[in-house]
Amino acid sequence: MDQVVIAVVAVFFAGMGIYALAAPASLIATFGITLPTADGRNEVRAVYGGFGLAVAAALALACYDVGLRDGIVLTVALALAGMAAGRVVSMAVERPSRFYPTVFYLLVEAALAAALLAVR
Repeated sequence: MDQVVIAVVAVFFAGMGIYALAAPASLIATFGITLPTADGRNEVRAVYGGFGLAVAAALALACYDVGLRDGIVLTVALALAGMAAGRVVSMAVERPSRFYPTVFYLLVEAALAAALLAVR
């Protein structure tokens, strides 16, 4: 069961990474942001794409290397919790205009962090 949870989170990050590399402007448009420059698209590809694929690879490694599992799972869980916490702070400063994407991703990030912590 632990490997299934870790694999599900890995697939989430891989999907985000692939989508960001293939269509950075579409990925970020969900948040009302436009990317009119190559530099902007490069940034989304690097941060969402490269980071997402690196996290997916680390989680895949965690499925097969018990010695590294706890460290990788804890690190990714803390990163997800930090993302969720950042959204909570942002929502305290500025109320989101709608449920999706801000509140939706807050719930996804918190749930994935909790799931990873539960299997650690």
